[in-house]
Amino acid sequence: MAEEPKENLEVQETEAVAEEKYAKAGKKSKKHVEEVKAEAERQARKAEAAAAPEKVSGPKPVTRSRLERRGKNYREAYAKIEKGKAYSLKEAVELAIATSPVKFDATLEMHFRLGVDPRQADQNIRSTVTLPAGTGKDIRVAVFAPLDVCKAAKAAGADIAEDEEFTKRLEKEQLDFDVLISTPQYMPKLGKFARLLGPKGLMPNPKAGTVTTDIEKAVKEAKAGKIEYRVDKQAIVHVGLGKVSFGADKLMENINAFSESLKSQKPASIKGQYVKSVYMTTSMGPSILVENIYN
Repeated sequence: MAEEPKENLEVQETEAVAEEKYAKAGKKSKKHVEEVKAEAERQARKAEAAAAPEKVSGPKPVTRSRLERRGKNYREAYAKIEKGKAYSLKEAVELAIATSPVKFDATLEMHFRLGVDPRQADQNIRSTVTLPAGTGKDIRVAVFAPLDVCKAAKAAGADIAEDEEFTKRLEKEQLDFDVLISTPQYMPKLGKFARLLGPKGLMPNPKAGTVTTDIEKAVKEAKAGKIEYRVDKQAIVHVGLGKVSFGADKLMENINAFSESLKSQKPASIKGQYVKSVYMTTSMGPSILVENIYN
């Protein structure tokens, strides 16, 4: 048998030595070395692509402003408001009514930015007020109380007044009411429904007047237009104060009633400005800066 050429034997020995250089596992394994090499090639291709000039296929799209993306009715309403001007309260109400861009009966909203720190217990503003002209909404009132109290609540105008049957509604998550009123002794029974009622603002609260022994009075006030307001984490109070269809006079009555209530809630610890800014708007309408009536 013929002997293999010396040159071939040397090549085979060199390849064998190269194979022996790779570890069985870890960073020196053949697999890892190949992965590192492939990643380096990928990064090189990526760098080349980034350095290459962009291909311009056509003109760049024009970015429209937020106002330009609004509907025609909104833009027409916005044009009636002088930018940067602070309107008197009466002027703002009349302008808000005139600039309502929707076809339905919009709600007049006001937003008060306060100089308080909601994290402080004494500055966490929360209260209720009864609006003289009402809210313009049909408020559905539910009462959770003993049977004898439920009968009086029904006579006062409550839509739902039940004893133990009411908990079955909550177990089925039937929240077909806007305000829930309860007697103090029945509050422990609502504890297990806190996660259901709390996030929707339906959990009865003594500060809101919805935990009381005088159920009849609470029901009548809720039906008449009693609202609850509170400051949010950004120190702003958002409140709806009636419908556009009320007209300027009735809306002014509601605004004045709310203003007096908000003034009365000023914490004694506030040394600086209590109300920093006031804005008015209607549902889906443009915002109007209002003169600060609290200074």
